[in-house]
Amino acid sequence: MKFEDVGIFFDRDGTINAEVDFLSDPDELELLPGVAEAIREANELGLKVFVITNQSGIARGFLSEHDLEKVHKKLRALLSVRGARIDKIYYCPHHPEFGKQPYNVACDCRKPNTGMLKAAARTFGVDLLKSFVVGDRFVDMKAGENAGCTTVLVLTGYGEAEREECLLNARVDYVAKNAGEAWRFIRNTVNQGKNFVGDIPKGMKGIES
Repeated sequence: MKFEDVGIFFDRDGTINAEVDFLSDPDELELLPGVAEAIREANELGLKVFVITNQSGIARGFLSEHDLEKVHKKLRALLSVRGARIDKIYYCPHHPEFGKQPYNVACDCRKPNTGMLKAAARTFGVDLLKSFVVGDRFVDMKAGENAGCTTVLVLTGYGEAEREECLLNARVDYVAKNAGEAWRFIRNTVNQGKNFVGDIPKGMKGIES
């Protein structure tokens, strides 16, 4: 079975690496357990893997785009030694209220907007209606909902703290303890041909209940 048009969009901080406010030092980057294995298996199955991350620290002056590139180089290296790869990392450096030009603008890429997801769909031929968003925050769930993706909330990072808000005010299709469990849900879903929003069987909402 071919899955080239199916994408997994991972949030970064709190989802695939430990939460660090405005992470700018590559030495502080730490992969969460099971993440590399999940991404490697997704690669092997033929799914596209992306990171979509809001990085308003750039607008606020806490780090530069060069700093961010060094962090992402470290992220790719940590995954590579475990046989995993990310097809592309998308980031939004903007903030609509804070910071300095040219970054203090309203944009279509800052989650919960869908600009990063739509860019991946255009570039890689991904069908967003067959794809998944995995994240630990309300903005991740809303971005996935807005793009028509299946959404998976992980309880790492801010996931536990924002769980109630996500369940009340966003469409959450599945709740997982971590990215590894999220991947197992995704793998089972696509293998069963149920990778469309609204096609998730009742009772498969994960550990939210």
